[in-house]
Amino acid sequence: MKKPTAKPAKNSYRRGLPHLQAEGKTLFVTFNTYERWVLPESVRGLVLHHCLHDHGVKIYLHGAVVMPDHVHMVFTPLRDEDGCTYGLSEIMQGIKGASARSINKTLGRKGQVWQDESFDHVLRSDESVRAKVEYICQNPIRKGLVEEENDYPWLWREWVEGAE
Repeated sequence: MKKPTAKPAKNSYRRGLPHLQAEGKTLFVTFNTYERWVLPESVRGLVLHHCLHDHGVKIYLHGAVVMPDHVHMVFTPLRDEDGCTYGLSEIMQGIKGASARSINKTLGRKGQVWQDESFDHVLRSDESVRAKVEYICQNPIRKGLVEEENDYPWLWREWVEGAE
């Protein structure tokens, strides 16, 4: 099967917030539900599935956590067969668009699911990818949703769930 071709990644693009991307660098991305709508538990697994969909194709996913009203992801954009890095805009449009369609279909609803903007941060060379993933996986504990991160069903770590 032929891998999808990347739209050339821009070093940055701007909507309401600036979005930066550096060649070969890992990104920490957070996106929120529209008007902080709480995702029903029945669809949080769908969201995680869509975060994982392009793992190994457009992104290398290091970790993801689906919270009640937002999602955290840590990933490194990959290159297509022509050597072009997939752009952050293309990656996020795919995840947010596909997950919104699945959520609306599953819940029998229409309307916006995600805020247009997302927060993204290029990890600096002194930031550990694993430490950033461990930090986001502590979010359900900090919010009082579980006592241990392994009890939270809507998280994924490359060295745990990805190693299976």
